[in-house]
Amino acid sequence: MDKQIINDGKSAAITSYILIVGVLIALSMNSENKNPFASFHIRQGLGLTLTFIILGISISYFESVMVAAPMWIFISVLTIYGIFSAAKGETTPLPLLGKWFQKWFSNF
Repeated sequence: MDKQIINDGKSAAITSYILIVGVLIALSMNSENKNPFASFHIRQGLGLTLTFIILGISISYFESVMVAAPMWIFISVLTIYGIFSAAKGETTPLPLLGKWFQKWFSNF
């Protein structure tokens, strides 16, 4: 991917990893000029946000730190990985789920 495209989409790409609101902000930042680099990371951020919500709802019934802590660690590690990947200008999918996110959210 061209360095100019990466630099133009870097702020939207990094913003997309802020859970819940970051995806909405990044979508609005990328709405006029569809930047492929930003779109890649928006799909990753959207998938991560939905995973966070689904896991959060699923484990909320247990009310145990022993169940909640691994989810928070998992989401935190993936978020940090995504932010660093976007900051370095890479289009590396998130581990475990990233390839699925690209497939499922290909319309974004």
